[in-house]
Amino acid sequence: MATKYTTPHDVVAYECDVNGTMKLSTMIAVAIKVSEEQSNQLNRGSDFVQQFGLTWIVTNYQFFITRLPKAGEKINVTTQAQEYNKYFCYRHFWITTQDGEELVRIATIFALMNLETRKMSSVPSEIIEPYESEKITKIKRYPKIDKVEHGVSLPFRVRFYDIDGNQHVNNSIYFNWMMDVLGYDFLTSHVPTYLNIRFDKEVEYGNEVESHYEILQEEGIKSRHEIRIGDQTYCEALIEWQTKA
Repeated sequence: MATKYTTPHDVVAYECDVNGTMKLSTMIAVAIKVSEEQSNQLNRGSDFVQQFGLTWIVTNYQFFITRLPKAGEKINVTTQAQEYNKYFCYRHFWITTQDGEELVRIATIFALMNLETRKMSSVPSEIIEPYESEKITKIKRYPKIDKVEHGVSLPFRVRFYDIDGNQHVNNSIYFNWMMDVLGYDFLTSHVPTYLNIRFDKEVEYGNEVESHYEILQEEGIKSRHEIRIGDQTYCEALIEWQTKA
């Protein structure tokens, strides 16, 4: 069975929004840091991976949210690289209270990108072996995200500090672009319960993106999102919400 790795974390005020709850962008940054800690412990950190001319990227996230962690709360973040096939690695994260109550579960799909060609690479056994992940042949696919049909948009310019070591926009920045367009009134009166996000293309420094969204209220409250440059979609997401009690 794949090895689990757990790190305690104190949720501090600067990681939270005006509601006093942890931002999704911060949450994913903390989760990725824990996966990096596990990789370093297994001697499979970024330096080792880059010897193959490769780097890790995330193509998909699914968040299942019971409640968001609060400022001042002590939480545990656990990760497990559960399965992999020729091109994709399926890693899970759990955010729990110190008493073991699950607050958030995050399912992710990782892939390896060739640093020179910027194309996806197969997964070398030398990299994945220490995680003790189960090798599978099936390609897992997350639920399809429908297109934004009648949305509105706001522009965002890619700033220097939006870029990470892979020379493209860090995944956490997309969450900010998608959330910000919903506005103060919506974000202070609703909380997310589920999120499905897929990254299609790299966004680079100097680009100007448009964050498109629409809010649906047919079966509960949902928002659909697309990050576009011109006619090209670079990232898309579906978020389910509930009204704050």
